[in-house]
Formats: sequence, C-alpha cells, structure tokens
Amino acid sequence: MTARGREIPPEQGFPGSVLDGDRTLAYPAVVAGCDTCRQDLAFLRQATRPSYETGEAAIRVVDLFCGCGGLTLGVAEAARRLGYSLEIPLAVDSDTAALRVFEHNFPGATTESKAVEELFDGELGSRPTPDEKALRRETGRVDVLAGGPPCQGHSDLNNHTRRRDPRNALYDRMARAAEVLKPSVVVIENVPAVVRDAAGVVGVAEQALRDAGYAVAHRTMNLGELGVPQRRRRHLLIAFADDSKNPMDALDQLAAPCAEHPTRSVRWAIEDLEDLEPDNDFDRAPTPTEENAQRIAWLFAHGKRDLDNSERPKCHREKKHTYNSMYGRLSWDEPAQTITTGFGSMGQGRYVHPSQPRTITPHEAARLQGFPDFFDFTVVAKRTAWARLIGNAVPPLLASNVATVVIPQITANALEKAA
Repeated sequence: MTARGREIPPEQGFPGSVLDGDRTLAYPAVVAGCDTCRQDLAFLRQATRPSYETGEAAIRVVDLFCGCGGLTLGVAEAARRLGYSLEIPLAVDSDTAALRVFEHNFPGATTESKAVEELFDGELGSRPTPDEKALRRETGRVDVLAGGPPCQGHSDLNNHTRRRDPRNALYDRMARAAEVLKPSVVVIENVPAVVRDAAGVVGVAEQALRDAGYAVAHRTMNLGELGVPQRRRRHLLIAFADDSKNPMDALDQLAAPCAEHPTRSVRWAIEDLEDLEPDNDFDRAPTPTEENAQRIAWLFAHGKRDLDNSERPKCHREKKHTYNSMYGRLSWDEPAQTITTGFGSMGQGRYVHPSQPRTITPHEAARLQGFPDFFDFTVVAKRTAWARLIGNAVPPLLASNVATVVIPQITANALEKAA
C-alpha cells in the first residue's frame, strides 16, 4: 500500500525518509547509531518501489509456497543492496489471491497457480519424472531456492492434527525441488515445532539434501534478533551446493549486524502511522464487537496492557489459562507478539494499538511483518484476504537478513554466468 507523503532526497533528510504533512518523520532513538536499522526503516517507509530488475548481474530465485511474496521481497531487497538484480523464473502457490498479489508486485515473474507437489511429483532420491525434467528446462539456472511450506500442521495452535497433519509432508518437496533444479542455495523457513513432526520431516529433507551433495544446517532462531519487530521464533534450514561453504557459519552471522542494541519495537515499525487519517480500508481498523469495544475502552481507562480476569469472556474467567496476551494491548517500546491472520481481533492476541482505542490496521500489521509501504496488497480488496496473506507471509526482513548472508556465498562461477 502506498504511503502518504513523498520521498525526500538524501540531502534533505535521512535516506529514504518521507515527509508527512509538514514534518519529517524521525528515526526512533534505538536505531540512531545502527546503519542496518536505519536502512531497514527507510525500506519500510519507502513509497516508491525500487527497481529490483536492474543490477550488475541477476540473482535467480525460485520461491515455492510463495504466498504474497514476503520471502521473494526480502531476497530482492538484499540483492539490490548488494548490487544485483532479481529474476524469478518460478514462483508457485495454490492460493490464487496470494498469487495475484505476488504477480502485481513482481510483474516479471513466471508463476504457477498449482500445488507444489504436482510440479515436483517424484520420490526423494529418484530420477526426475518427465514433468520435472520439463520444468527444469523451463526454469534454467537457479541461484536461490526458497520456500516456507505450510506450517499450520506443525503449529502449537493446531490442537487437532499437530505433528501428524498431512500438510507436514510438503516440507520434503523443498528437498525434491533441490534435487531437480540443483540451486546453489536452499533456504527453508518454518515454525519451530517442525522439528517435532511425527514423520521427522526435517531429518528426511536434510538427509535427501546431503545425499544430493549439499552441506546442510538448521536452527530455530529468535526473529527479534534478525530484525523483525515481533516476539517470534522460526526454524531455518540453509543448504549450500558448494560443500566447502559452511551453512552453520551462515546461521551464526544472521544476528550480527544489530546485536549491540535492543531488538526493534512496535514504535520502530509503526509510530509514523499513529495519526494517519484513514481514507481506505487498508489504513482502517475493523469495527469491533460491542463487547470488544468495551474491553478496549477498559484497557485505556485503566492504563492497562492486559485485561483483568473479570473483564475477560466467561470461557477465560472460569478456568485457568495462559493466554494473557489475548485481549491485550501492544506496548510502543517492546516487540509485537507474533502477527497472525487474526491481527484484526483483540480476541486473537495482543493486537490493540498502543495509543489508539482500536486494533491495528492491515497497514500496521504489514509493517510489523516487514512489508514496506510500496508493496501493494490492494489488488485483492478484501479484509479477510489481507489478514490471511499478511499473517501467513514470511517476514521480508527475515528473508532480507538471510539473503544478505547467503548471496555472497553463491559460487562466483554461477554469478559470472548471469553477468
């Protein structure tokens, strides 16, 4: 969604800043001495899309389970900062709304509105099927294969089929795609609980990648340390085709740029939107139920972040629970809780705005996920779609951080071919 305001040339303010009315938006003090935080915040507030299609050489990215494009966007921004352009020979998702947003923001991409398992239909370790061979010819060289397979089956919020959900098996399709496409780097993102899957999907994929000649490492990371202003943990697997490269070193490097100051906060991401007068639904909070409106008013009247138990629904009052964040209010100077598809309802988590008696808007949720203002969701004009796409996205700031580390590890030979 395009931000209100215009870009200011560097000589008139900090790089990439915007002018909102008559005032220049200032950086929060926490990032004053950090070039990485300043650069990332300028990225978030940028109104005009950079030209990701121009650069010295192209980084060719395949994004499976691509959603609306959070992972690709992060790779694109990292490539741009490193002087490379971006090419997307393949992006795949079966969610047509997500793919429409992806195509709108990456108009040069080759996309497939299919299930990933239909495209990569061979067994792990087997010869490519005829369809896989054809896809490999069409796709060509792949530098980065990235994907965030559906994680709902692994989520601790899934109390029905957790650990045994059939969607969990989609994780190994990333390894199969690597066998077929032979990328220089593989990056797989998922929830921490993926390592406890009943079928051992991470171990299966790791072994398949090792058998295909990749050096592999994986770890659960705190995304606050990786630049995402949320209390959120994700599991990352990184694999290099060049087995002289050490993927564990890459994982160790991820938090380094911002390790010397506190993690980024809600204020860092959305303070400049606090007084924005909404003229569209993307900048407008949903209307709460009468009961939730009363709960929001209670929080502000009593200066509280959490509802007293007496103010909670009966289902919370009548039994012990650990869901204190539900019906809660965000704090300016702390990270947000994990942004999920339920960010528009206070009953789904701590999603009440720090200073406004309302829940956060889609625009604010997108910022907290790391989507910049130039990224346009409005090609799909429904709140339910925005909530699903934003809440399910791989945070672009996570992807940018990872790509900044792995792109330089791609073999010089591969990039010479792109020049």
